[in-house]
Amino acid sequence: MFAGIAKDLTKLGGKTVTKLVTPEDQSTKLFQLVSFITGMKNSAKGIGYFLGAALLNVSYELALGTMMGLVLLAMPWAIFGLENDLGTAKKNNASLSQIFKLENHNLNVLCWARLLLFASRDFWFEVPLPFYLRSPPCLGLGDVCASKDDCDSGAICDAVCINPNIGGGCGGPGLDRLLVGAFLGAYIILYGQVQSWTPQLVTGPLQQSPPNKLTLVLWNGLNCLPTLLMVGVLSTPSFDTLDGYDTTTMIVWLIIILVFFAILFAINSSIHSFLVVQYAKTEKVAVSVGFYYMSNAAGRLLGTLGSGILYTYVGESAGEYAGIESTMGFLACFVAGTISSFLATVVTTRIEDQQKGLKCGGCWTLVKEEDREEIEAI
Repeated sequence: MFAGIAKDLTKLGGKTVTKLVTPEDQSTKLFQLVSFITGMKNSAKGIGYFLGAALLNVSYELALGTMMGLVLLAMPWAIFGLENDLGTAKKNNASLSQIFKLENHNLNVLCWARLLLFASRDFWFEVPLPFYLRSPPCLGLGDVCASKDDCDSGAICDAVCINPNIGGGCGGPGLDRLLVGAFLGAYIILYGQVQSWTPQLVTGPLQQSPPNKLTLVLWNGLNCLPTLLMVGVLSTPSFDTLDGYDTTTMIVWLIIILVFFAILFAINSSIHSFLVVQYAKTEKVAVSVGFYYMSNAAGRLLGTLGSGILYTYVGESAGEYAGIESTMGFLACFVAGTISSFLATVVTTRIEDQQKGLKCGGCWTLVKEEDREEIEAI
């Protein structure tokens, strides 16, 4: 709990200081700074996934000790590198009513959109994906074996082939813990790098920088596509896990979806991170960003709890040695993620910030600047 609080306070401080030190008339510069800081933070987190997966193979205590050492290394930078007046209240401290009642329409709507955006990822990524990747194929579980070599990847031999984690179900490729950590780490590093360079590589060339409500509606809508594609893939008869399937093909599809989703989700997250700082009033920037991160956490909680229910209870039993067939639960998680992305898009349309229109490069204008009739038709 304390680690989570410390992490979110660090993120809050990063965005707050960026807002305070950037002149109000330099929105593009603010977008670049917020995207770079947030993206690099996420890439560092991805490296942590790699490191954590490797250290856990050696010792849990070693992993914890390494994490504590890295935190201690960072402390001198915070203690001696920041000005003393940062983070101090200029007036009276905010009351609880001020924290939970923000009279800022755009920020309130953005917080709801953020909640749904992060739920759209964590419905399938945070819990179901690692469980699915670790789960062994259903076919062959319960067969007589003489050694582990007689069982498929991810299964163990105890007179018969057994799923070592019945609660995680069966139907996945049965990958090693280190490979699963590599999957998650690579996704987060890619996500962080795309997020860092979104202003320069995406919204800048498309003439969508600094972004507005219409930019966010566009990219939120596109965020539905990767999870919808995975729903179609898992629905095909060729991935019937009870009859057996080609695990290599499944891994290839998962990599495609992870890369596709990481790019679109990073662009969305970059735009979100900028808009919350842009919409926040200077005298309430810490409260505004803190409320926004509370919405972020609520979305992750919704996605994590929802995914656990869907992954665990959707699907039929594959036998006492296998557990639940997990592919149907995995599919249900992607359906929930797609619905959540769609609802985030719908919510985003309530933001009032469309005056500058929407372009897709120099030759294609989707909504003209200050064209009220076309804006209302969107």
